[in-house]
Amino acid sequence: MPYLLKTEPNKYSYDDLLRDGETVWDGIANNQALLYLRGMKKGEKLVIYHSNIGKAAIGTAKVVSVDASDPKNPKVVIAPVKRLKTEKPLDAIRSAAVFTDSIMFRQFRLSVVPITDEQYDWLVA
Repeated sequence: MPYLLKTEPNKYSYDDLLRDGETVWDGIANNQALLYLRGMKKGEKLVIYHSNIGKAAIGTAKVVSVDASDPKNPKVVIAPVKRLKTEKPLDAIRSAAVFTDSIMFRQFRLSVVPITDEQYDWLVA
């Protein structure tokens, strides 16, 4: 299952991920988001979304490893794949038919959001 990960670019941007090569995705406090993190599997596809500043899907990444032994602080290591050729702004995502009834807009404050394969394909197209 693909996921959309939200980050504030002034704290950790997609460019930071590209520079670092990989990172532990942490700092998550919301129980629902933690549940999604713990459920991730190695190799799953990710979309990195800049929230607050920019408000757009920026690039893709993948899950390198998951250690969910501490349920309150799972260690999910991610690595960048590639920057999107065209960023997908929030307004375009919100108006896309494929995102109708998406959890992304029902629980907007979630920083880890499962998305469908169709939604992933739309974001990276």
